[in-house]
Amino acid sequence: MSDRHRLSLAPIATPDRLLLGPGPSNAHPTVLQALSRTPIGHLDPLYVALMGEVQELLRYVWQTDNRLTLPMSGTGSAAMEATIANMVEPGDTVLVAVKGYFGLRLADMASRYRADVRTIEKPWGEAFSLEEIEAGLKQHRPKILAIVHAETSTGICQPMEGIGDLCRQHDCLLLLDTVTSLGAVPLYLDDWKVDLAYSCSQKGLSCPPGLGPFSMGLRAEEKLNARSGKVPNWYLDVSLLNQYWGSDRVYHHTAPVNMNFGMREALRLIAEEGLENVWARHRRNAERLWAGLERLGLELHAPAHLRLPTLTTVRIPEGVDGKAFTLHLLNKHGIEVGGGLGALAGKVWRIGLMGYNSREENVDLLLNLLEEELPAFVTVALEPAARVDVEPTLMVAAAPAAPVAPVWPAGPVAPT
Repeated sequence: MSDRHRLSLAPIATPDRLLLGPGPSNAHPTVLQALSRTPIGHLDPLYVALMGEVQELLRYVWQTDNRLTLPMSGTGSAAMEATIANMVEPGDTVLVAVKGYFGLRLADMASRYRADVRTIEKPWGEAFSLEEIEAGLKQHRPKILAIVHAETSTGICQPMEGIGDLCRQHDCLLLLDTVTSLGAVPLYLDDWKVDLAYSCSQKGLSCPPGLGPFSMGLRAEEKLNARSGKVPNWYLDVSLLNQYWGSDRVYHHTAPVNMNFGMREALRLIAEEGLENVWARHRRNAERLWAGLERLGLELHAPAHLRLPTLTTVRIPEGVDGKAFTLHLLNKHGIEVGGGLGALAGKVWRIGLMGYNSREENVDLLLNLLEEELPAFVTVALEPAARVDVEPTLMVAAAPAAPVAPVWPAGPVAPT
């Protein structure tokens, strides 16, 4: 026997972080407690009952009656791939409305399932109009239109009213990415006539990454049932998963039991607070952040009417070492803020206020750190018009004049 790969390790000891980036966000302490419970069998009657609770609460947060609503055993990317794998047959025309990084990922996934992928595109910081969507549908005549509701790379929230109606008029399914909106931003799958949707567990739902909420409407079910061959991805095949998550509860795979414990608690907490109250909290705290950033002289990338309450893109001021500042926040204060992706790499910071982290005290903490410590990261002399304005009088009006310490509840995520 060889000991070549044997390691002698101390017990795991990770630092406590405040995750104010694009995700994951901090999980609620109640969720973390649920994750640590003793596992039970994935066919145990108690677990089967819990599965039904999770499904019903997912319908609540998505505002849908879709029968096939369930958490995929995998991250949000697995749920994304599930929508493509189950719907796309070779040669199907899939139109992807690309306005950021995750639209590109949808196009890539669809191409791997041998779709005829077409794209319409907008600059990274804009949204599509109904006229642009309709023109794309008329030109390409797709079987599926895929679009991102909350684009994590840009901070843009796509207006959805009327898009579902256009898809029905053009005999096309509507596939919606809700990764950065579920549980935090108003979402109405049924009213918007969305046929397929997916999300993740680690953002607005305040759960660690590991599950991918998925929902399929009746029109999509009809396309699935009419396939000429098997779904090419066994693990994500909804026709098989339906036997486990449907009324039969027949074994398909060993489910991540404890992750669903956490998901159940995360959804229960949203239901307890009330969905409209959750949406309002995210909006209120985002507006506090936006006002504070602007009063500090920082420029927001997304126009006000399209801004996501969950993810704010801030343009890195000229002459500021953006990466050095985010590393400083992480190493000195234990706060994570994200950088830009794709076309916005090196140009913006991405600040997330999602789920449990969407709290006033977190906003005030970050604004105070920007005010006090960002000037040290200006690397070149700037003209007055380009300087970062960090006068104390420009702090958010509602914020205290003195630096605000984070108010952390007791629990596993409290910083040391």
